[in-house]
Amino acid sequence: MFQIPLVHLSIGASMNTGVLHMIANADIIVKLVLMILLIFSIVTWSIIFLKIRLLAKARKETDHFLELFWENRGMKNVYAACRDLEYSPVARLFRAGYGEFSRMRKLQSSQDSIERQEISEIEDSPESGRTVIYNLERSLKKAAIDQGNRLERALSFLATTGNTAPFIGLFGTVWGIMESFRSIGMMGSASLAVVAPGISEALVATAAGLAAAIPAVVAYNYFLHRIGLLKSDMEIFSSEFLSMVERQFLKEKMGKKG
Repeated sequence: MFQIPLVHLSIGASMNTGVLHMIANADIIVKLVLMILLIFSIVTWSIIFLKIRLLAKARKETDHFLELFWENRGMKNVYAACRDLEYSPVARLFRAGYGEFSRMRKLQSSQDSIERQEISEIEDSPESGRTVIYNLERSLKKAAIDQGNRLERALSFLATTGNTAPFIGLFGTVWGIMESFRSIGMMGSASLAVVAPGISEALVATAAGLAAAIPAVVAYNYFLHRIGLLKSDMEIFSSEFLSMVERQFLKEKMGKKG
C-alpha cells in the first residue's frame, strides 16, 4: 500500500538531478564553459539595460529638440536652448553644424576687416557661399558618423555573444559527452545509470549557451532598429539644415543686389 510512495522517495533521493547539482558535479572543463557563458550573460544584460535607458533618453531629447528647432526662429536661439540635450544625436549634430557655420562666418568677417575690397568681390560671387556650404556639409557628415558610432557602441559585444555563445555551450556539451563515454569504458558498463548523469550535465552547457545567445540576438536587432530611426532623423535634419543655410545665403545675396 505504501510501496509506491516509498519507491518514488528512494528514487528522488538517489537521483538528485537538479541543475545546481548537475553543475556542481560537472567536469572542470564544463564548469569553465559555464563560467564563461555566465560572464557573457551578465555583460549582455548590463548592456541591454544601459542601451534601453540611453536610447529612450536619446529618443525623448531628439523629439524635444526637433520641436524646439521648428518652433524657434533663429539658429542662435535654438543653439542656446539645446545645450543641455546631451543624449540627442540630432541636437549634437546641430551643435557641430552650427559651430562650423559660425566659425566660417567669423572667418569671413575677419578677412573682410583686413581686405574689405577683395572679400566683397568674393562674397558677390557664388564661391564664398559654396565654400561655407561645403565645409558645413563635411562637418555634418563627420558629426553624423561620430554620433552613429556612439549609438552603436557595445552592440558588437551583443553580436559576438549571439554568434559564439551557442558554440561555446556546444563545446561544453561535446566535452561532457566525451567524458561520459570515457566513464563507460572505465566502468565497462553502458547502463543508463552510468551514461545519464554525464550527458545531462553536458547538456546544461548547451542550454546555458542558448540562454546567453537568445537575449543578445533579440536585443541586437531591436537596438539596430531604434538606432536606424535616429540615424534617419539625423539624415533628414542634415538636409533641412543645409537647405536653411543655402536659403539664408540666397537672401543675403538678394539683399545686397537690392
